[in-house]
Parts: sequence; C-alpha cells; structure tokens
Amino acid sequence: MSGWESKVREDPFDGLRVAWCGRTSTEDLQDPTLSLPRQLSNSRAALPPGALIVAHFYDIESGRKNLEDRGHSTAHERFTIPIPRDGGIQDLLAEAARPNRRFDAVICESIDRISRRTFYGTKIEHELEQLGVALFAADEPIMLNGKRATAILTRRVKQGIAEWYAVQMMEASWDGLRTHTQQGWNIGRPPYGYQAEKVPHPVPAKAADGKSKTRLVPDPLRGPAVTQIFVWRVMERLGYGDIADRLNADRERYPPPESLNPNFRGRNSWSRSGIREILLNPKYTGYMVWNRKATTSRRGTNRSMLNPPSAWVWSEQPTHEPLVIREIYESAQKVGRTRNTSRSGAQLNRHSQARRTYLLRSFVHCHLCDRRMFGQTETRRKAQDAYYVCQPDRNHHGREDRFPGHPKVVRVREDLLVDAVHDLFRRRVFGQQRHELLAADLPQNSRQAEEEWESWCRALKRSITEITRKQDRLIAQIEDTDADDAFCQRLRARFAELEGERRTKAQELADAEASTPARDHQTVLLHKIPMLQTKLAELPEELQRELFTAFRLEIRYDAHLGVALIRITLDHETIEGVAAMAEELPGNENRHLPEAGACAEDLVSAPGRN
Repeated sequence: MSGWESKVREDPFDGLRVAWCGRTSTEDLQDPTLSLPRQLSNSRAALPPGALIVAHFYDIESGRKNLEDRGHSTAHERFTIPIPRDGGIQDLLAEAARPNRRFDAVICESIDRISRRTFYGTKIEHELEQLGVALFAADEPIMLNGKRATAILTRRVKQGIAEWYAVQMMEASWDGLRTHTQQGWNIGRPPYGYQAEKVPHPVPAKAADGKSKTRLVPDPLRGPAVTQIFVWRVMERLGYGDIADRLNADRERYPPPESLNPNFRGRNSWSRSGIREILLNPKYTGYMVWNRKATTSRRGTNRSMLNPPSAWVWSEQPTHEPLVIREIYESAQKVGRTRNTSRSGAQLNRHSQARRTYLLRSFVHCHLCDRRMFGQTETRRKAQDAYYVCQPDRNHHGREDRFPGHPKVVRVREDLLVDAVHDLFRRRVFGQQRHELLAADLPQNSRQAEEEWESWCRALKRSITEITRKQDRLIAQIEDTDADDAFCQRLRARFAELEGERRTKAQELADAEASTPARDHQTVLLHKIPMLQTKLAELPEELQRELFTAFRLEIRYDAHLGVALIRITLDHETIEGVAAMAEELPGNENRHLPEAGACAEDLVSAPGRN
C-alpha cells in the first residue's frame, strides 16, 4: 500500500494538499491565456470538498517532447497569465522527491496534459506513486479507497487514444503539406532571389478572412545574383568567403539579403552563412521542396537542423521559374563536398601554429574514407618532410565500422605527389604527346558512359514493368467491385496515379533511347590552350593552385595499394576560362589542347607511411 493511501484513509479529503499541473501546446497553436485558466478551473471543480490546491505548475510546450526536454521553455514569459507559477513539470517532479514537499497529490485536467506519449505519461505517474504522491485527472473518478483496477484501465485507454490522435493528426498534416508542395505552393519566407506572388486562398471562408497562398516568382533585381553565385561556385570553385567578397565589392549590382534579426539590419553586407544558405537551397532549380529543415526545441531554445536529402519532399515537376538548372545545383553540392571547408588561395592558415603552406591542400583525398587529407610537417634529422595525412576519429569519420580496414593514420609524402602532378600536366596537358595520350583513353571512358546509359535504360524498363503489373492487379480488383463503391473509386484513383507514373517513366525511357552515347570515337582539336615550355614547379604557388583549380585536379590516395590516382577534367563550360589562363602563363607557344569534355588521369606509385 502506498504512503498516500495509508494517510488519506484516516480522513480521505479533509486537508488534502494538491498541486495543479497544466500544459498547453506551443503559443502558435493555442491561446495559453484561455487554455490554462480553463484547465485550472476544471481541476479545482473536480476536487472533493476539503482538498485544496496549494501549488501551480504549468508549461507552454508540446506534449510529445522527451521527458528530459520538458519544463525548460520560457514561452510563458510572453503572456500575461493570471495564475501564479511555481515552475514546470521538472520542478514538480523535483519537489515531489523532497521530504518537505508542499503537496500530497497532483491533479491535471486530463491525463494527456501530463504527456501526449503513453510511455512518458506512465513514467511520470509511476515516479510520483513511488514517492507517495497520487496523480488525479479532472475527467476521471477520484477514488482513495485503494481500488484502482478500473481507474487504471480507463486511464490507459485514454492515454492510448490521446497518443493515437496526436500521431494521426501529424500524419494527416504531413500528407497535406506534401500535397501542398506538389501543387507548387511555397511555405515560409521566399528565398533570396524570389518574390511571393499571393494567390487568394482556394477555400472561400479563408479567402474572405484575407488569407492567401503564395507562389515563387523571380526577383528581377536579386535573381541574377543567385545565378552568379552558382556560376562562381561551379565554374571557379570559389569558397563562401571569396564569393561574399566579390558580391560585397558591388553591392549595388548584388543587393545583400535583409536580415530577419533587427540587430543586424545595419550590416548590409553578404556573409558566408548567407552564401551557404543560397547554395544549399534546391528551390532555385524551379522545383518546390519541403522538409529540408527540422525545427527542434531543447532547453527552451529552437534549433533548425538540415534533414538528409532522402527526407526532402520534391514536387514531381517544376512549379516556378528556375534561377539555375538542376545540373548546376547538383554540381555546386559536389564542389562543397570536394572543398570540405578548405579555404581558397595559397595564403597561410590563420591558425597560430601554422608555419607553412601546402601546395596540394584541398586536392588530396583518402580513397578509403573519401575525406580530404590535411597537411602535416615532421622534422627528421634536421630536415622537414611534408605529408598529407588522414587520421580517422569519431568527429570526422563516425563509427569505426563505417570504414573497415582504415589504418589509424595514413600518410603520403607531398614531394612524390607534387612531382606526379607536375609530370601529368607536362605530358597530358601542355606536352607534345597529349593528343595521342587522350586518344588512347577515349574508348575506355566512352565505354563506361555507354554502360551507365544501358544500366539506366534497364532500370527504367524494370520500373515500367512493375507499374504495369500493379495496374493489372488493380484492374482485376475493379472488375470484381461495384462501380459506385467507395473502395472501387479509390482503386480507380490509384490506377490513375500509376498511369501518370508509367507515362513519366516511358517518356524518360524514350528520351534516354534518343540520346545514345556516341560510339564513334574521334579526337577533335580545339586549338585553344597553348603548349608550354616552362616548368610548373617554377611558377608561384598561388598561380599553380589557380591552374589546379581550373583543371579540377583531384588526387585520391589508396593506402592499401600505395597508389595515388590523379585526375584532371575539362568540359565545354570551363574550357574558355582555362584557355584564357593558360594564355597568360610563361612559356606560351599558342598551341592547342584536345576536345572539351576530356578527362585525363594517371596512376602513380606513391608509397606512404601508415
């Protein structure tokens, strides 16, 4: 028998001290100035004569939060609530554990005010019971005779219904927002570069209240700035800071975004975070995208975290005018993964311990884990040796089983890689035999593209076959169902959805089959990039890095094989800029490079020290 039962049996209600526990949802969904007083009034009316409320605990927060995150919100400070507050749910539990607590029982309006999740509701109930404190609900019979079986059954059913209702409402809301996205309606503030085109709400009652929906239309003044940001990111592979510096140099042409924080409105300049937000936003592709960010509350603060791209909801078709094509957007994301926070330029790191620069910084990657390797210098026998290092840890690589077989430390000497890179440019880019070397590579590269095309076509055909199979099963069910039956109507609607998917896949297949990879491998000279006689090693480090960036240099070191794969890439979008740069290099003989779209690579032995 619990302590509170033995005490109240002598005099069940006279002098029973009760703490009231209230909760209302977030301030955006309910009015706490109305909800909380109502909860207190109903709780007070349900108490038997002689019982008295002596303390008031309440919160303004979601009832679905984890228990450890409950009771820390300061939302109540934004309202004038005519109820004295002794704290939140955490304060109630803390006082219940003290021997000099002011109450013998707790009452709430209904059990879902304690928690919307059955697990935490029963956990709080159990903790209070172990401390000798009863938990009452105003909409349940209050009994102190020790018989609790029926009360427990009633409460558990109510808790289950409350949790089901919350989950069901969340799922319905999710489906509604998904449909909202598919129809192209924007949620929230338009991203920089777009304006909100307001459309009267399709529901007449809401339209009468002045409510509307919004679509995105390009901002003629700010839209070009977004396009330019993506061009600089993809074509020149600039970092956030470098892009911000270029934009700030001509703010009249590229107006900075307006900050939502009034404390920063006077800054009127581009920032690294603003550039990052634009480059990560897929709405610039013309598709409407939702669920990119998840807002969570912890310890009274709101934080926005990016969801993984697999959780994003994309519209099936473009819904507004794009500022960049989707291929450019995806290329910009790859630049971010390649740079991996690496700064642009050859300047010394700002870190206090930095003593030297590394020529290939940001270009060298560990093949085992795909992370960028960092520079490190070791002193041996009065000589300093430079290495590129990959050292796994939980912050950078996650769990150890994610990259099995990865050595604790991977090192490769810088001088070996630099010599190999210089040799690659000397032979394959600026050398006399570059045409023959490229021609020898073309068949292999083209065959890889052909295999990828064939694989894509097979995947599309499998999808079409699977959709057709589902349609055949639906047809069989429709034939056996009354045409006016609601179930039959749902089957027909599902069939129409599948038909739309089938037509989309069929069109994708037709487009793919109409653009087969070329099987006739021809080497065409473009006569744009000159041959050079000068040695790259003699050029300034900053100029070398600009050249490496222009040619999209990538070095992947495999510690297991002791081999580094060095790759340089050209395409039709970058060859003009590369040619202009090469024209200004010393040793220019005004000769030419092979066809755009080429990729040259070398496999060199680069023994490291693991």
